Amino acid sequence: MKVHKHEAIIVGAGGAGLMAALYASKAGADVAVVSKLYPTRSHTGAAQGGIGAALGNLDEDQPIYHTYDTVKGGDYLTDQAAAKILAENAVDAVIELEHMGLPFDRTSEKRISQRRFGGHTRNFGEELVRRACHAADRTGHMILQTLYQQCIKNEVHFFDEFQVVDMIVVDGAVAGVIAIELGTGEFHIFHGKASFFASGGWGRCWSVTSNAHALTGDGAAIALRRGVPLEDMEFFQFHPTGIYRMGILITEGVRGEGGVLINSVGERFMERYAPSAKDLASRDVVSRAIYLETREGRSIKNRGYVHLDIRPGTVNRYFAEEGRDRNDFIDDATVERKLPDILDFCRTYLGVDPVKEPMPVQPTAHYAMGGIPTNVDAEVVIDAAGTVMPGLYAAGETACVSVHGANRLGTNSLVDLVVFGRRGGMSMAEFVKQADWKALPANPEGEIRAEFDRIRNATGKSRSGELRAKMQETMMENIGVFRTQETMQRGIDDLAELRERFYTDIQIDDKAHVFNTDLMEAWELGALLDLADVTARTAIEREESRGAHSREDFKERDDENWLAHSLISHDGVLADPTYTVSFDKPVDLSLWEEEIAQGLPEDKQKFRPKARVY
Repeated sequence: MKVHKHEAIIVGAGGAGLMAALYASKAGADVAVVSKLYPTRSHTGAAQGGIGAALGNLDEDQPIYHTYDTVKGGDYLTDQAAAKILAENAVDAVIELEHMGLPFDRTSEKRISQRRFGGHTRNFGEELVRRACHAADRTGHMILQTLYQQCIKNEVHFFDEFQVVDMIVVDGAVAGVIAIELGTGEFHIFHGKASFFASGGWGRCWSVTSNAHALTGDGAAIALRRGVPLEDMEFFQFHPTGIYRMGILITEGVRGEGGVLINSVGERFMERYAPSAKDLASRDVVSRAIYLETREGRSIKNRGYVHLDIRPGTVNRYFAEEGRDRNDFIDDATVERKLPDILDFCRTYLGVDPVKEPMPVQPTAHYAMGGIPTNVDAEVVIDAAGTVMPGLYAAGETACVSVHGANRLGTNSLVDLVVFGRRGGMSMAEFVKQADWKALPANPEGEIRAEFDRIRNATGKSRSGELRAKMQETMMENIGVFRTQETMQRGIDDLAELRERFYTDIQIDDKAHVFNTDLMEAWELGALLDLADVTARTAIEREESRGAHSREDFKERDDENWLAHSLISHDGVLADPTYTVSFDKPVDLSLWEEEIAQGLPEDKQKFRPKARVY
């Protein structure tokens, strides 16, 4: 059993992990990054449209407006102090990325270019603002490349294609992680003073998703199994514009550049659902609108999708009707220059040329607002009182700070990565300077090795691919954009049956050790089942509609009874866990009370809902 000893262990090599590694190493910590993928294949690279920062390069903007949009977009479940940190730190973070060499698009004055995005406004919602800083439509890819280069320069240690499968807890503190080297099948111990989970989301719980095959929620599932409750798991964002049937994301930047959504009768239907923001309303609003158009028989060919139209003739006609400056008008060359990857996706996968014909789109499971609870320094907290688990950190999509509340604002995923990845890296570096090494327990890999042996040697009749497909189908049908008590209970019952088959009737065909994807995908299925289950169980408990959690049997947001964060934990029994759900964690509403006192207009005071703590 090989043991690697480093002060700071980072799990995941996406934007949050690399930012944490960079800043921890800058502060002198000995840092190792453990990733099941090669770093530049991490899912941050799939982020397209931009990173939000109130630079004000094209429109007057301020961080407080970004804060307002973040809290409003989160349907008031956002912790307001965290949102303010996000918005204020975003400006410095973007400028720092520029100085690191990130090739942002430029204005004619050579400043960082910015585009419109859904929910981005100034003066507290009065007017749309250009806030999304972009590098064509591959902004996440550029961030990933830039940060990886900086980490190499800083001599961060990388362990690529090592999949973390367990966490070592000693006397209530984290002493490292256990990983499988994919190329050999061998278990490795990574012994550290602190461990940082930045392992991404779990969109693969659903059948139509923008998430890569690798996004199976390993980090969140490991934390849950080791006693860390998960926060706000009922909130999972469906992005309104995924490629029909495939789920591959069509960035919100298409609509930021003027693209419009059209139904089967040629109507720009978002004017009905969001008369002011229209196609740039928040993602939950647009996703629900597409589903409602489908339900009322106005989807294209009655197949559940609508058209996203970025053809210059269509866009310029609407621009003219809106009285927009002719400098905003677009032509074929502008579309080709600003959205090259989107055009390539559609031409390659659909045989559709967006410059000449509209794109078929439907909502796609996209982003987890919930996850491992943390404070604003990325320290993991294990209860409603904010008790810190020593030596454990998290950031990015696997974490819940809670800066996204019930529905993430577009571009804030990349802001989250760089802001809280950086803060977490600095916090972790300070921790390891004063922390002692925890002695490893005897046979720390015993439990997880036994689980892998169980999967490898099982002789049942069910294959993991079959069970995964059934899980994804039931999640899409029952815990999707719209939910009811009946559908969610059906989903919970289906998941219980699938869990029983996974633990009693599984079989894999590949018994080898080298690059055994059959074995690893079966283990990942167990993680996905855990996360699907806690999503369904917290969703059925929250009897209101808020953000991405839309119930047809409780259609209104209920601040009087449900303005609180959920926490769900289980007893660690994998095959048949007992869950505990609570709504004891209050939402931080302190900021806006202070801002109102400083002169926020009276008509915005309703923005601060009444708090109730359970």
